[in-house]
Amino acid sequence: MRKNVGFFLGSVAGACLTLLVTSPQGAHLVNAAKAAARSDNTYSQLNLFGEVFEKVKSDYVEKPDDAKLVEGAINGMISSLDPHSRYMNEKGWAEMQETTHGEFGGLGIEVTMEDGLIKVVAPIDDTPASRAGIMSGDVITAIDDEQIQGMTLDQAVNKMKGTPDSSIRLKIIRKDADKPIDLAIVREIIRVRPVKYHAEGGDIGYIRISSFNEQTTEGLRKAISDVQKQIPQDKLVGYVIDLRNNPGGLLDQAVSVTSTLMQRGEVVSTRGRLPEETQRFTAHGGDMTKGKPLVVLINGGSASASEIVAGALHDHKRATLIGTRSFGKGSVQTIIPLGPGNGALALTTARYFTPSGHSIQALGIKPDVEVLQDVPDEFKTRAEIKGEISMPGHLLGEGPDQAGLSAGSQSYVPPDEKNDKALAAAFKQLRGVTVNADAKNADSKTVQKRPVPN
Repeated sequence: MRKNVGFFLGSVAGACLTLLVTSPQGAHLVNAAKAAARSDNTYSQLNLFGEVFEKVKSDYVEKPDDAKLVEGAINGMISSLDPHSRYMNEKGWAEMQETTHGEFGGLGIEVTMEDGLIKVVAPIDDTPASRAGIMSGDVITAIDDEQIQGMTLDQAVNKMKGTPDSSIRLKIIRKDADKPIDLAIVREIIRVRPVKYHAEGGDIGYIRISSFNEQTTEGLRKAISDVQKQIPQDKLVGYVIDLRNNPGGLLDQAVSVTSTLMQRGEVVSTRGRLPEETQRFTAHGGDMTKGKPLVVLINGGSASASEIVAGALHDHKRATLIGTRSFGKGSVQTIIPLGPGNGALALTTARYFTPSGHSIQALGIKPDVEVLQDVPDEFKTRAEIKGEISMPGHLLGEGPDQAGLSAGSQSYVPPDEKNDKALAAAFKQLRGVTVNADAKNADSKTVQKRPVPN
């Protein structure tokens, strides 16, 4: 199984129970009676489900599909647990495997939904989309002559994915173009690059990690290696690891990414229902950065595996965190395949804890330096993410609630780096200039100079 990147007893009942279990024989009889009662109640509920199922089959206005009825019942049961447990049918399971592998048949574009239409964020280099001339800012209005309006983002994305060598037609509106543009594109295998990087100012390595799939650690190692080739060791003052709006992914990749950035120590622990289910994951493989200072950028869109990495590097004093409080998705989903044709179950089986014992769940990771961005008016209604604590049915964290969590956390990242205050603060930090830890923006007066923790 792969883990992917979460009683109250009345005093009278408690007292009665204590009295009944004082003798070993009494305890045995009580436990047997309780087990029998639970079993009887479960069978009664299953009988009720069977009765409802038969009534729907026999009396519903139209003949229902039995398989859809069962799938709907499973979805209802699993979704009642928490926001992240879910059942995936065969198609959904295949799509999830594509995501974790980082390869799928498609066009090679990053998209978002805006005003009910699909807007291109950026085409991926050397893909069918980039070769066809698709540009950032293009708006896709139709796919194979079917209008986008009314589709969800997932539905539109799934329509653009498909078998390699199959063709697709897009209708595009481009700013300053006189009329819509019609494109015919042939799909190819797209390899998602979860890591992007560049050398900044001849002294800093900037590394952006957008997701944690099977390619992430390899991409990070290549990024560090290339930065070290571009910047002499004596000139390199450190690295910025950008985890903003990274929704997470695979647990093993979070552990190996952290292992690439610090020498040794616990990365994360997971605690399930029973004490014996606790697992601890430690760093292995050594620090490729050779101890150079790190700044990690997080925001309201940093979740799950991103929070594991940020929390571990922070607790070991290996990095300074800059940005806004993270999402707070601190629960472990174990993927349980259900056999050929039956899909899989993503079941919440544990909570994540940072090395210091801090529960990520619902609370998130708080940065050392909070930096708020200047948000354009058109994005102000979408600049904050409420976070895990606002999700109906979320698991409770193991720590005390923090004031203001329900207010949300900023997730906006300016598209132009020169307007990115959090990034500017990270560069200042690595160059030995820091801002007040209570500062709300990167333009605050410089109050101290100190080395970044190693």
